[in-house]
Amino acid sequence: MVIGIIDESCTGKSTLADKLKPLLGAEVYTGKDYLRLAKNEAIAKKLFQKKLKDAVSGPHIIYVISEKEYLTLVPGGALKVLVTADLDAIKERFAQRMRGNLIIADFHDDFCTIRRDMVGEQLLDRDAKGYWRIMP
Repeated sequence: MVIGIIDESCTGKSTLADKLKPLLGAEVYTGKDYLRLAKNEAIAKKLFQKKLKDAVSGPHIIYVISEKEYLTLVPGGALKVLVTADLDAIKERFAQRMRGNLIIADFHDDFCTIRRDMVGEQLLDRDAKGYWRIMP
């Protein structure tokens, strides 16, 4: 079974994946984690797509998705779960990840998009534990 857990950052996708993983004995991928499958990005993507397609009727895979572009990787027959949270919960979770530094949210409600763009522009980096500024 393939389960795609989808929505913006800080909505609880990873928490849900962490709870499902031991129950299903599933392998969890997030965003571009599939790059670890090969040194070449195009090859890694093809390998991941095949792995997901095979998993529809085979071993369980949970794919945590924050970026719409990765939805195309989820094969037909997969279970897609949309996770939502109210703005206050998202702000609180984001503040925890930023270690209390939530200045962006003071200026704009769509801070998730701004933060994602900052990661894309390599101003911030992230992992499962949080975000941090990349020093030039």
